[in-house]
Amino acid sequence: MPDSAGMIAAAVFIVAVMVANLTATLFIPFPVFGQVAVGTLVFGITFTQRDRIHHRGRRFVYAVIAAAAAVNFVMMVSLQLWWGAPAQAWMAGRGWLWMAEALGYLEMSGWRVLLASFLAILFAETVNTEVYQKFRERSWMGRVSRSNGVAIPVDSVIFNLIAFAGVFAMVEWVSIVFGEIVTKFAVGMAYALFRPRREAVAPPPAAPAEGEVLLRG
Repeated sequence: MPDSAGMIAAAVFIVAVMVANLTATLFIPFPVFGQVAVGTLVFGITFTQRDRIHHRGRRFVYAVIAAAAAVNFVMMVSLQLWWGAPAQAWMAGRGWLWMAEALGYLEMSGWRVLLASFLAILFAETVNTEVYQKFRERSWMGRVSRSNGVAIPVDSVIFNLIAFAGVFAMVEWVSIVFGEIVTKFAVGMAYALFRPRREAVAPPPAAPAEGEVLLRG
């Protein structure tokens, strides 16, 4: 049974994924090269947040990902059927054309963004989990930096291939991927500094579930 800290960590993960998907088409350019979606600033939290919920076991991690998928599915259906068009008109009426245009794109192709988001999460989570488990004897920051350093590039490439391939020119697409990797890693590591004391110590190896074979690292 997950403790209250585990449930809070799960809730933060689910909300972060939802906010990131809602703002996935709002882009901020870097001064020289690269750009980043507003959602990426939030999504960087999820990589460290997954490391927090690893303490509760793999099954709990994947249950939280499934819950996040369900919540985001409901959000996307409501966007299409209920509040998307009124919100876009409200933003445009106040001169927030940048936000209205981004929401319009999300309304038209939100399912592609949603699919990209969760396929990327599943692939990156597999990588994140195995790297985190391999280095579980390291310090908290050591585990997080290694797992994020592998999972974030995987997530960024997969997400942008599915969500934006063919939408942007290649140079612009590369600048988005570059901006996402840099931003997610920076946000994830900064967020990792704020950790409960219990997470500063490496957790003991988890016992394998029935029928599960642990991979040797």
